[in-house]
Amino acid sequence: YTVWAAIWVTWNIFIICFYLEVGGLSQDSELLTFSLSQHRSWWHEHWPGCLHEEVPAAGLRAPHGQALVSGAICALEPSSVEALHSGLQILIALLGFVCGCYVVSVFTEEEDSCLRK
Repeated sequence: YTVWAAIWVTWNIFIICFYLEVGGLSQDSELLTFSLSQHRSWWHEHWPGCLHEEVPAAGLRAPHGQALVSGAICALEPSSVEALHSGLQILIALLGFVCGCYVVSVFTEEEDSCLRK
C-alpha cells in the first residue's frame, strides 16, 4: 500500500501541476490524451455549473453519452476543479497511509507483548 500511495500522490501532484500549468506544462498539449481523444477534462464536460455548447466533430463520433464541448461557460474554472479533486485524492491517500502505519504499529506491539510473556 505504501508503494501505491506514493505513486498515487505523485500522479495527483502531476495532475495539479498540469491543470494549473506549473513548470512549463500546458493544458493545450496532447500529454494526457495521447492524441487519441478530443476530450480534455471530465469536469469541463460534466460540471453542473457549466453551460455547454456541443459541436459535432468532423470524422469523429463521440462515445455514447458524451459530446465534444467547444465552449463552456462555467461558474468555477474546470482546471481549478481538477486541481481540487487531485488535492482531495492526495489527502485521502495520506490519511490512508497514516492509518496503515498505525495499524502496523498496533500489530507489531501486540506481537512484541506476546513474545515477552
